[in-house]
Amino acid sequence: MAIVCYARKSVERENSISCETQLQYCKSALKPDERDEEIITIVDNGFSGGNVNRDGFQKMMKLIERGKVSKVVVYKLDRISRSTADFVNILQVFKEHNVEFVSSQEAFDTSSPYGEMITKILMVFAEFERTSTINRVTQAYAHRSEMGFYMGGRQPYGFELVPTIINNIKTKMLSPIPAEAEQIRYIFEVYAQENVSLRRLLDILIAEDKKPLNGSDWTTAKLSAILKNPIYVRADSDVYDYFSNHGVHMVTDCSSFTGEYGAQLYGKTKHKRGDPDWSDMKLVLLNHGGLISSDIWLKCQRKLEQNKQVHKSVSNQTSWLAGKIVCEKCGHTMTTIKGKINKSGVMRRYFNCTGKSHKRKCTGPNTTIYADDLEDMVYDCITEKLSELKDSGNTTTKGDIPEINDLKLRIKAIEKEEQQLVDMMLSGQLNDALLELVNHKAASLKRSKQELHERIDTLKMNAAETSSIVNLAKSWKNADYDRKKAVAMIMIQKIIISEDGNVKIIWNI
Repeated sequence: MAIVCYARKSVERENSISCETQLQYCKSALKPDERDEEIITIVDNGFSGGNVNRDGFQKMMKLIERGKVSKVVVYKLDRISRSTADFVNILQVFKEHNVEFVSSQEAFDTSSPYGEMITKILMVFAEFERTSTINRVTQAYAHRSEMGFYMGGRQPYGFELVPTIINNIKTKMLSPIPAEAEQIRYIFEVYAQENVSLRRLLDILIAEDKKPLNGSDWTTAKLSAILKNPIYVRADSDVYDYFSNHGVHMVTDCSSFTGEYGAQLYGKTKHKRGDPDWSDMKLVLLNHGGLISSDIWLKCQRKLEQNKQVHKSVSNQTSWLAGKIVCEKCGHTMTTIKGKINKSGVMRRYFNCTGKSHKRKCTGPNTTIYADDLEDMVYDCITEKLSELKDSGNTTTKGDIPEINDLKLRIKAIEKEEQQLVDMMLSGQLNDALLELVNHKAASLKRSKQELHERIDTLKMNAAETSSIVNLAKSWKNADYDRKKAVAMIMIQKIIISEDGNVKIIWNI
């Protein structure tokens, strides 16, 4: 049976005790008759005490479970663990294998009930201290983000960090590097073009010898990361809506999204972008000027999201709607499946929810969605939509775009006022006179909002889009598979299938 002297140190800090010194204290705590026994020293250098995923610790526990250890000595209790739950479990394992636990600095051991009780009490305080530290850091981080400070992370290509002062606090902000920023604009403009994939974008950059100016090489992964990053966008109300609709916590008020500044998305480190729920993420508006217009940036986001869906389902090219069909129940795409040949010798295709077949987390629609039936219905809807758009004479000039954004911001301000009125009504503290005034105000806000929506509608149609739509309308009736798919990619954001089999088309235009 051996005695283990265990030492742990998370990070190098000035005046912090080293693992070597900890081991000396451990050995000095041994009784005279124990110093002739086998002593094993185990060290975890650079590991946090917040969990037990430590190489040395796991090695020690395996020795204990094999009955090779009679005693464990540490410098202080928190060297073993800072988590009360973990520590209690560790004590239980020690107890089951008749292992004593001694702290050299706290002058007690677990061979007595009193020592075990004190150990647990001290660990409660150790975890309290750790939790308090985490809370302080989290609150400070949240406060800095609300003030619009750059929240760190890898410095984005196209920018450098320059000293600045925000609210009388010295910090740093992003500033464009002209040559790199020009490459960023080119990347977005090329990718926004129809039929340009990430691979095609990479080939274009290589063919034109547009290498990164920091000495590295382009990859599709790097290009994808750039295209997804809101650091580059001139964030306006449409960008606000994009992230808000994904469930992102919006740190900055919508009134500040004027189409001038870039934004930073942060939160869960390993967040899956394909997950429809982004509620674990936060978006804050920063103080640097954006490089990319919101319409180009959002167009790139739609392509990236469509490509992600198409990567999963477009390989099954049995429907020109592939990648567009979404199950309302779980949010996953639906792919075409070849059914069995019926008695008439006909094989019918149908759409199947990937959340049901792959993820095992959804039952899918209650009715069979046959691909040819859905294609015929969507074909008719596109025909009707093209006819409506072709006949529309409304166009939008570049001068109209800031006005549209301003109108949208005014609508959001009205919606905030409406919510405040609703809260007042629900409070039950209004008398009849005040309630009547609140109702009048609500009606006035509703009229104002309707007028703003109508004004936006009159500005909405872009002249260039109108020309493209006319060309689409001319060729649609005789379109082949590839043409149909191209038109669907341009016109349709997604087609939502409800649990009851109802169909809802979300248009891009």
